[in-house]
Amino acid sequence: MLGLVFVGDRQLELREFADPEPGPEEVVVAIKASGLCGSDLHLYRSDPAAPATQPLIRGHEPAGIVEAVGLGVSPQAAAVGDRVMVHHYSGCGRCNQCRSGWPQMCDVSNPRIYGVDQHGAHASHMVVPATTLVSLDDSLSFTAGAAIGCGTGTAWGGLDRLGGDLGGATVAVFGQGPVGLSATMLATARGAKVIAVDISGDRLATARRFGATETVDPTEMDSARAIQDLTGGKGASFVLETSGSVSASTSALESLAKWGTACMIGLGGSVSFSPDAYLRRQITVRTSWSMSSVQQAECAAFISENQLPVDELFSHRWSLEDATDAYTEFDRQTSGKAAFIF
Repeated sequence: MLGLVFVGDRQLELREFADPEPGPEEVVVAIKASGLCGSDLHLYRSDPAAPATQPLIRGHEPAGIVEAVGLGVSPQAAAVGDRVMVHHYSGCGRCNQCRSGWPQMCDVSNPRIYGVDQHGAHASHMVVPATTLVSLDDSLSFTAGAAIGCGTGTAWGGLDRLGGDLGGATVAVFGQGPVGLSATMLATARGAKVIAVDISGDRLATARRFGATETVDPTEMDSARAIQDLTGGKGASFVLETSGSVSASTSALESLAKWGTACMIGLGGSVSFSPDAYLRRQITVRTSWSMSSVQQAECAAFISENQLPVDELFSHRWSLEDATDAYTEFDRQTSGKAAFIF
């Protein structure tokens, strides 16, 4: 089979790999959709990789159909024909972190991350432990499953980390890329009043379509001051920062209400502040690392039950043979979400 490999400096190749076979407690998933994630771009843009004896297939947002099961996999865990997503981390499977659905925080071993240090989903097939599978309801498309497998699921995890009842609360979402737009959609469906912040007019228009009650363009106004004005001087009870921008992180903190909570999701930037500046506002600052496998299932169920338009996040659907064009377009970060369709 062909698999997509990053070779550095925005270059990639399609290389031949052996068709995977399931080992004990493993399954082979026939990939139907494999999402492109913004975190991929850090690897895609990196310095040219040193020659590797075992090149790595990229992609960590898989959705597909179970095609084969290995020894020791119970019918309850996986059966041929099951529609599934993959929780793209794997740990020891025995520690409390793994058993609670957080293998990326494994206490025993370094977690394996599919598409990062283990073969991923930018290929027709993928072999994974049966424990990584999350059921994909018939009401959801495979592209929706790919989104929930990372970007949309990450938004859900971040909203959970805010730690409060979102119903009736004001939530400011900084960044309206695929993760931020997912957060806007999900927070609205959970009863929040969402203020969407982004420098792209097109993305702000999409945010309004997904339920944002107000939008703010930081190139036209000070976003923190705008959020204060939109909330009658109180500020936002909750803030989710998804862009990874240093300036956005600073504005996010400045836009918080007293006792407000901010959660930082975006990669690539840094967050620094003087406690003196926020001491008397009693704010809470948290981080969020994607989501647990339990949250991934909860997110999928919520989207299905509320018939949320996750598929509308996608502006591009590509074949693997068009991978160079796909990543060139995705690297511009001006379009919506993208996926390879098999």
